[in-house]
Amino acid sequence: MFEHIDAYPGDPILTLNENFAKDPRDAKVNLSIGIYYDDQGRLPVMQAVREAEAQLLAQPGPKPYLPMAGFAQYRDAVQALLFGDDSHARSEGRIATVQTLGGSGALKVGADFIKRYFPGTKVWVSDPTWENHRFIFERAGFEVGTYPYYDEASGGLQFPAMLAAIDALPPRSVVLLHACCHNPTGVDLNDAQWVQLIEVMKRRELLPFIDIAYQGFGASIETDAFALRELARQNVPALVANSFSKNFSLYGERCGALSVICESPAIAARVLGQLTSAVRANYSNPPTHGAKIVARVLGTPALRQAWQEELASMCGRIKRMRGEIHERLRGKVPDRLLARYIEQRGMFTYTGLSAGQVDTLRETHGVYLIRSGRMCVAALNENNVAAVADAIAQVIAQRGT
Repeated sequence: MFEHIDAYPGDPILTLNENFAKDPRDAKVNLSIGIYYDDQGRLPVMQAVREAEAQLLAQPGPKPYLPMAGFAQYRDAVQALLFGDDSHARSEGRIATVQTLGGSGALKVGADFIKRYFPGTKVWVSDPTWENHRFIFERAGFEVGTYPYYDEASGGLQFPAMLAAIDALPPRSVVLLHACCHNPTGVDLNDAQWVQLIEVMKRRELLPFIDIAYQGFGASIETDAFALRELARQNVPALVANSFSKNFSLYGERCGALSVICESPAIAARVLGQLTSAVRANYSNPPTHGAKIVARVLGTPALRQAWQEELASMCGRIKRMRGEIHERLRGKVPDRLLARYIEQRGMFTYTGLSAGQVDTLRETHGVYLIRSGRMCVAALNENNVAAVADAIAQVIAQRGT
């Protein structure tokens, strides 16, 4: 019956992470998977999360199914965090939000929704983008194309080429965009560029799909949400997928949401109904525990303040590690490879290393990056940054640029 099924080659990032776990070397460093680790190389439990969970566990009770749309307090808290407490779109009821299984679940539900109501459209993603973006939309039946984004020579953004390519797309094309902390490059649009891009998308009648998986890891909670808040302010229809894996350190709880900015409350009500239909067809309804933690933190002023302060501290530590590896590589690598460590932002940096250089880093020095050269800066710490910088410098000296 199943003889015709071919072998799954594995997800490149998760497979690399599994290989890292099997590596017997004590001095190995994993900079591949997108997880934030603290200065001791541990996955943190945020204090606000710890307190919220303790409060929930102190009040045990029955655990019924959640509604298909998810936990109501969680969905409301998501909207306030993403779009702002003063959002007119939110107060007018023009945003439909459902709880999802992490950011990937939000992308999947959004993909199914779009496929049903925009069946002939095509999805466009940045070149490069997170590998799972293409996978999710292709599995949903879409043809996926790319628009220019990353400039390999400068380590920056090809904004004029990006804008021109998007300006040439057919109406109702879906344009997938990263709100902040672009994965994998760490290269973001500034606010002025977002305004220009939104104007093009409005004029061309395109459908933006914003992925915001790292809110608070770029500049701040408010600043990182500029693009989606501007879309809502201008009443531009759009989808927004968000995740609390990173900024709450709740990776295994799979806390995410999909929000759709609509033109009117009546349309938002219909969209919400069809989103719940997509949820029903995928996994019926979402889990309870993580959503209640997030809702309690965001809905309790003292816990929210503690969370924001700790998140800002985590963001600051990433910036310090960027500065640290930049200083340790100064004079040892070409300037074009050096600047990106401090000019890019968020959890990731595109190092400019070739696939062969990445292989040498892993095989010779036990430093794991994915073969595109993407480094998870959030996994650097005071105990490993010197060894990582030395290894990179040696590989570049041996193999050239």
